Amino acid sequence: MVVKKPRIVIIGAGMAGITAAHKIYSATAATELFELCVVEGGDRIGGRIRTSEFCGDRIEMGATWIHGIGGSPIHKIAQEIHALESDQPWERMDGFAEDPLTVGEGGFQLQPSIVEPIFALYRNMMEFAQGMLFEAEATDSSNNGGVDVDYKAIAARALKMGSNKKGLSIGSFLRRAIEAYWASVKRRDDVKGYGSWSTKMLQEAIFAMHENTERTYTSAGDLSTLDFNAESEYRGFPGEEITIAKGYLSIVEWLASALPTGLIQLGRKVKRIQWQPEGLVRSLERENKGDCSSRRPVKLCFDDGSEMVADHVIVTVSLGVLKAGIREESGMFSPPLPSFKTEAISRLGFGVVNKLFLQLDRESKNLEPFPFLEMVFHRSNSDSRNQKIPWWMRKTASICPIYKNSSVILSWFAGEEALALESLKDEQIVNGVLTTVSSFLSNSEPQNLVNSPEYSNGTVKFTRVLKSQWGSNPLFLGSYSYVAVGSSGDDLDLMAVPLPYINNNSECVGEASPLQILFAGEATHRTHYSTTHGAYLSGVREANRLLQHYHCGGGFSELFVSQ
Repeated sequence: MVVKKPRIVIIGAGMAGITAAHKIYSATAATELFELCVVEGGDRIGGRIRTSEFCGDRIEMGATWIHGIGGSPIHKIAQEIHALESDQPWERMDGFAEDPLTVGEGGFQLQPSIVEPIFALYRNMMEFAQGMLFEAEATDSSNNGGVDVDYKAIAARALKMGSNKKGLSIGSFLRRAIEAYWASVKRRDDVKGYGSWSTKMLQEAIFAMHENTERTYTSAGDLSTLDFNAESEYRGFPGEEITIAKGYLSIVEWLASALPTGLIQLGRKVKRIQWQPEGLVRSLERENKGDCSSRRPVKLCFDDGSEMVADHVIVTVSLGVLKAGIREESGMFSPPLPSFKTEAISRLGFGVVNKLFLQLDRESKNLEPFPFLEMVFHRSNSDSRNQKIPWWMRKTASICPIYKNSSVILSWFAGEEALALESLKDEQIVNGVLTTVSSFLSNSEPQNLVNSPEYSNGTVKFTRVLKSQWGSNPLFLGSYSYVAVGSSGDDLDLMAVPLPYINNNSECVGEASPLQILFAGEATHRTHYSTTHGAYLSGVREANRLLQHYHCGGGFSELFVSQ
């Protein structure tokens, strides 16, 4: 009797799937221990990493930043393959923009004395939520016009405003914090007006601008759904945040280049995953199918009607796809996933973040470079609002060149606005952005306002549009995960539990074949969720789980070193 090699199928050719395949293949290529393949529903590798080009510049439609270079496995690979240098200009090659131009709706340029105290408040409150504040001085006057602000007291008061800390959202905490700030700092210029703005209205709108930026960081369309208690569990890597000169896709392509031709199969969308939670022997006996010694416990059914059997399947699809899969009547899994898994999938958050790129056509050579524009919108629906600005622009915090003097302009969208963007025609987008930009960068009162008539006299226009569409793409149904109110980091751990369930003694519960379905992806990592390095580490984790199961090295030591 010929003994079949264990067959491992990885669903998804994004960062997690390609990393797992790279790890397993590299560890066992000499012994050819496994039959290994990656099946991908789309026509490309990369998943939510999609490097592209626009007007001669290299851009990222999806994942953009290496979040901290100190100890990041992504940064290490990028260094080793020389992906951090390029002759072609690339998105944010000059890092984070300095000295933004902050403008209030109606054209008022806001001075640092107005903007910086509110930014300092916001930054300190977020650092408090993330467990990083008050290691040094808790009181600061440097950004508040010489007035001492006790951020520790403000944060404490914000926490006490509610009945208890359990179930508290980031959105609620931040709203309480600005109320506590107003109560603790005497505003010396309450009476002074800024056009249609009162001081309090202006401060609240600046604070909301930073909240809208946070929405794009976290993918929580509404910060009232983002859990406060879980925020301190998230871990970034220390050091500078950078983009990859040769594009994020270069990392995935390098990992994939080590795999044999044909191992990655594109255009194979999995419709259903059939597994055997009760054990293959018992299931086949019930069906009177006799000997099962040569049968594999997992069957994959594809959209085109084809099937594939496997001993182990690593599922790396997005949390959005898993959410849809457990809601559908037919179900992605047969039999359905156990309740602990479906409940974790349901509780966790998964949002939509989209990027909008526009090409700026300068017909006049005398135009100044487009600024890094921060937009402070009126929050109340009053006559002070410019009614021509479309609603989907009103929670966009900024619009700016992708690097200094670039003709490619970028804006980020989250939540309902991001979904709306996907269905808009290019003409609607251009008109909406131009209306907004003109409102902020043009006015007839240069002594108080930004005097940039070039942006409203027809000499500037956007000629091309490119947008991401992660929400409507059936292979993703969103962008990245977050810990929602009602969820916790425990749910991220539950996402990573393989099936059938294995107890602490590494023994399979019942008679089921072990490790039939394993789970990887950014939504399965407790401290690095929502990131590419989280996806990478989860791929290493599940590869090592299988290697350890077959006693062929690997184990979990490499994962711990990477973290």
